[in-house]
Amino acid sequence: MATELSLKKGNLTKKGLVGFSWTILFFGFFVPIFRGDFTWAIIMVILEAITCGASNIVMAFFYNKVYTSKLLENGWEPADEHSKKILIEKGMITE
Repeated sequence: MATELSLKKGNLTKKGLVGFSWTILFFGFFVPIFRGDFTWAIIMVILEAITCGASNIVMAFFYNKVYTSKLLENGWEPADEHSKKILIEKGMITE
């Protein structure tokens, strides 16, 4: 089950996730498309074509962390202490 976090950049807020992604498991490459992450959408389409969809099982375990890490690299920050604590526990940021 994914853990939800709040991220902010200026006046904008966005939901970040870490943990297992049920949406990736069932909907595959559509999830990164809706999140605007087209690079990973293309990667997932290729992997799904090669593995007949079985790659979704593997991707479900790590895509949320990859997506949230990308947001953090692009300047997004934890919006509250709860989100900051989760990111520190997962080793995605330092104090």
